[in-house]
Amino acid sequence: MGSVSVRPENKKLFFDFRFQGKRCREQTTLDDTPANRKKMKQVLDRIEAEITLGQFDYGKYFPDSPRTQQFREMKRRKEMALADTPLFSTFADVWLAEMKIQWRESHYDAVSHTFKKHLKPAFGDKEVSHITKADILTFRASLAKVSGRKGNESLSASRVNHIMTPLRMILNEAADRYEFSPAYRGIKSLKVPRTDVEPFTLDEVMLIIDNVREDYRPYYTVRFFTGMRTSEVDGLKWKYVDLDNRQILIREALVKGKMVPTKNDGSVREISMSEPVFKALKKQKESTGESEFVFITKHGHNLIHNNITKRVWYPLLRYLDLKKRRPYQTRHTAATLWLAAGESPEWIARQMGHTTTEMLFRVYSRYVPNLTRQDGSAFDRLLRRELGGNKQEEAGDE
Repeated sequence: MGSVSVRPENKKLFFDFRFQGKRCREQTTLDDTPANRKKMKQVLDRIEAEITLGQFDYGKYFPDSPRTQQFREMKRRKEMALADTPLFSTFADVWLAEMKIQWRESHYDAVSHTFKKHLKPAFGDKEVSHITKADILTFRASLAKVSGRKGNESLSASRVNHIMTPLRMILNEAADRYEFSPAYRGIKSLKVPRTDVEPFTLDEVMLIIDNVREDYRPYYTVRFFTGMRTSEVDGLKWKYVDLDNRQILIREALVKGKMVPTKNDGSVREISMSEPVFKALKKQKESTGESEFVFITKHGHNLIHNNITKRVWYPLLRYLDLKKRRPYQTRHTAATLWLAAGESPEWIARQMGHTTTEMLFRVYSRYVPNLTRQDGSAFDRLLRRELGGNKQEEAGDE
């Protein structure tokens, strides 16, 4: 924030403020009096308001100052630089090609789809340096009018954020390369409502396993009691199943019909087989042991999770009169059952492919009050023990 100060040597007032990252001190011929300070303070307030609005013209207030020519030259150079920036569509194509080598193919396909469907129509014919903050906010507001999936009237906040993320990355990278001020600065992601997980109880798990089609019983047993992701269990190969040491090695995943590396480095792990999982895999080996993959269709093809969900999972839930839940809830179920059984959080995190235990306590702890002490029982027992003991001591003293 600027100020009005006085030169000790001549007792004349001067302005002291910052503009475009530079400290500016402009001398006046006014004496240091209350009236002059008041007048200069009013001028300084106008200057700072114009700086905030991006409307400040240095030469308008200080036409004879050397700073005026400096800022004019800076503005001219900036305009020349901006005139040479590429179109958004051109730069985005280059950026996508550069990023492809470090992304999983499925992620690259998702970003490319976002670019073609949303970003290119909105910004494709604009130079990257000419895209303003107002353009970005207007685009984001327009996404609220786009119909969402599954009958939703509009895109969810999470989906909007996923669309905006590559836009932010592209514009920030362009700003770095062509040295202009990034328009995306100061724009925060939309707040995403927290979605609670909906794990099954152990009774519900056993009900599902007992009633599912026999050829899918090992499949769902493995899902419920290992916490494997859908892509991991669908892409599980026999070479990663160690029945002797009762371990499942997670090394690959099946995504859109293609085998790819695991989601991240933390996802590479060894899962310990419980007794139900061990028996289920031994039984499965009798039917698919000659195949590369553990779980396949009756025609010998890889599983397509959408087909299984529609033809096996949802019909079974309806038959059992259970609440409709995504198959991914089997992963959440494994975590809550392990926690409720008293397994070490660190061990559970490793089984799940998490690098820390933070997610366990943030997402799952409310389902296991006896473990996390969220029911207040531990505190009640402490009070009863301590207060009860004190009363006994007082009675003994009497």
